[in-house]
Amino acid sequence: MNTLADTSPASLAKQLLGILYKDKARLERIDDYLHGRHDDPYMPETADAEYKMLARRAVSNWMPLLVGTPAQALCVDGFRRGLPGELPKSNDGAALPEWDHWERSRLGARQAAVYRGALSYGHSFTLTEKAKGRVRSKGLSAMKTAALFEDPANDEIPFAALTIIQSPRGDERGIARLWDSRNEYRVTFKSLSDLDGVKVHNGRRHGSSECPVTRFAALVDLEGRTIGVIEPMIELQDRINQTVFDLLIAQTGGSFKVRYASGMAPPIRRDPETGEPELDEQGNPKPLPINLNAKRFLFSEDADVKFGTLDETPLGGYIESIDMSIRHLAAVSQTPPHHLLGQIANLSAEALLAAETALSRKIEEFRRVFSEAWERVFRLAAELAGDAVSADDFHGEVLWRDMEQRSLAQSADALGKLAESLGVPKRGLWRRVPGVTQNEIDDWEDLREEEDAELMLAASIRRATTTAPAVQFSDANQSAA
Repeated sequence: MNTLADTSPASLAKQLLGILYKDKARLERIDDYLHGRHDDPYMPETADAEYKMLARRAVSNWMPLLVGTPAQALCVDGFRRGLPGELPKSNDGAALPEWDHWERSRLGARQAAVYRGALSYGHSFTLTEKAKGRVRSKGLSAMKTAALFEDPANDEIPFAALTIIQSPRGDERGIARLWDSRNEYRVTFKSLSDLDGVKVHNGRRHGSSECPVTRFAALVDLEGRTIGVIEPMIELQDRINQTVFDLLIAQTGGSFKVRYASGMAPPIRRDPETGEPELDEQGNPKPLPINLNAKRFLFSEDADVKFGTLDETPLGGYIESIDMSIRHLAAVSQTPPHHLLGQIANLSAEALLAAETALSRKIEEFRRVFSEAWERVFRLAAELAGDAVSADDFHGEVLWRDMEQRSLAQSADALGKLAESLGVPKRGLWRRVPGVTQNEIDDWEDLREEEDAELMLAASIRRATTTAPAVQFSDANQSAA
């Protein structure tokens, strides 16, 4: 929204709870598809229990893979300040305050939940606050959190934000936390749809100069709408489920040959004492069951009896249709087909690189938008910690771990060529070593400084010994000796 007519805490709380109520059905549908609770495939109205059982088994949930594939390639591994002359460590050897905040908030492990939430629902949030003398950041769920922006397509700083910490239960009111640019408020409400029952209690300063909630949006269009990777794929997921259901129906009812006999009545079940036919509830004779398998055969004394078989239903078309739908899913979601189909045999390195190109571009786009969000989190943490210089650092850079799988020998060869041929500083290539972490780089810095000090000491000793004057002995001393 472009303007906010009423910015009182009560009005903001009602607007934010209204947003959660409006988006509830859509987000719950996305959540259902993420966790395998899909719509049933089409079936006749007279479908029996067998049909319904096959419908449940037909659900092939591809959504976690669409979310997990890019999310597993997103891992923040360091932070570089944008201030001129800043070193990776301070003068006393301590870690950067930004990275110290990251470690204390345990975001090394918790960052994955933020990415998965943003990729699944279109957006997720983090809250940066000071509690018990420590500044920490944590993730907030999109299903319980909403934010207001004056310009939702371009603003990164929300005007206000609200998150539900306790949902209403019976007569017990729900509880939420509300933040604006100055204060935090406690909000109680009866339900998301009952805005008249919203109550805002006295607020307190949260310590930041702006709203401490940060939005992580996978994709924001110019209308301010956030779109994840699941919602556009629901129709394709339903198509796959329908085809798998049809396959199971054909497989269950027609995937085997049917033997038949015409012109012959089945034997009748008779009473062993009287020889009279046994009758069913409708008064018809009960036929004897015929047990047929590969070791048995049918015969008849009547020449008019004919035996034959009905061919099974071919299943190849259903399987090809499933593969085609999965390929469509891979193309639309920019997921390499071999990630979904598992067909990786006989693929050259060039073919694999081409298949991964679209996914790499998608991941790079996510890294760009998420980098801006994390940089704001670091500025908020610095402001709450009293670091005015870092709080005004808009040139800091989030460092992402290279998750591409390469052998150490290939990486060493490539990095060696960059250093020798192009003159790239060797220390600048440390971050490109596969699997290296920020802590390991810090250790390398310390070890390098120790080695440099030892080399300087050894060089000074050599210079001292090579330039010292030789001792001269007099003739008297020589004769005395």
